[in-house]
Amino acid sequence: MKAFRILINNIGDGFKSVFRNFSLSLSSISCITITLILVAVSIILSENVNKFTDDIEKDVTIVVYIEKGTTEEQIEEIKTKIEQLSNIDTITFMSKEEIRKDMADDSEGIGNILGEYDEATNPLLDEYLVKVKNTEKIGDTAKEIKAMENINNVKYGEGMVEQLVKIFDVVKKVTFIIVIGLVVVTAFLISNTIKITINNRKRQIEIMRLVGASNSYIKLPFFFEGVILGFLGSIIPIFLACYGYIFLYQKLNGILFTEVINLVNPDNVLYHLSIILILIGVVVGAFGSYLSVRRHLKI
Repeated sequence: MKAFRILINNIGDGFKSVFRNFSLSLSSISCITITLILVAVSIILSENVNKFTDDIEKDVTIVVYIEKGTTEEQIEEIKTKIEQLSNIDTITFMSKEEIRKDMADDSEGIGNILGEYDEATNPLLDEYLVKVKNTEKIGDTAKEIKAMENINNVKYGEGMVEQLVKIFDVVKKVTFIIVIGLVVVTAFLISNTIKITINNRKRQIEIMRLVGASNSYIKLPFFFEGVILGFLGSIIPIFLACYGYIFLYQKLNGILFTEVINLVNPDNVLYHLSIILILIGVVVGAFGSYLSVRRHLKI
């Protein structure tokens, strides 16, 4: 019970210190707010990049064109050989007749042209649609398939797919570095705020020490002050991130530029984003306080 009362008193002292040094506290809170807004934007951007990357990886398909005159047994042999490759996820066979009908259904003009052909004269090729487990290795997988017998050609958007994967990987790393950099800068700013608070309260600290207050009792209010600053600084970013992203999502109908790029549903990201922003704010505030207390509170 006594420990709980001491904890409540320390939290209260932390709040008093925040308002007692309001101008400094406001500066720290503003810095945390700006930082966490940028962090929120970086996280939302990263989540959408991850989703776009996953969507592309799901849609990337190696189209394997089979030589004309290949028998059904040989077509089955090709399937067996492809399935034995380590990077294969799924494989689907499309006959040239199925392809002809699909193309005719998609376009009236193409349908009129292909309508002149029957199953015997169909100029198209049978094909396998192959999806891979690891998009980064799609080029090697395509080469292995192309080297097999009775393969006419292999297409998968070579060059473009690998380039997109590299670009998305760079974007992820850059956003991560930005977030870490902003967090570190904010921690040091909070540390400076706590340091000034300590300097302003040296007389009070000396009196507390003379009457027998323990080191932890003296340090805890500063710790909670940093936590409070971090928490207060996270409120506005959470509000702006949640309502801003919901507004953007609804305004764009969940699509960015083209239907190929679908935005992450707000329900799937905003709850976790809010928790992350609060945690970052509190942890950064506590860390900044810890740095300041360790370096500048000589007790």
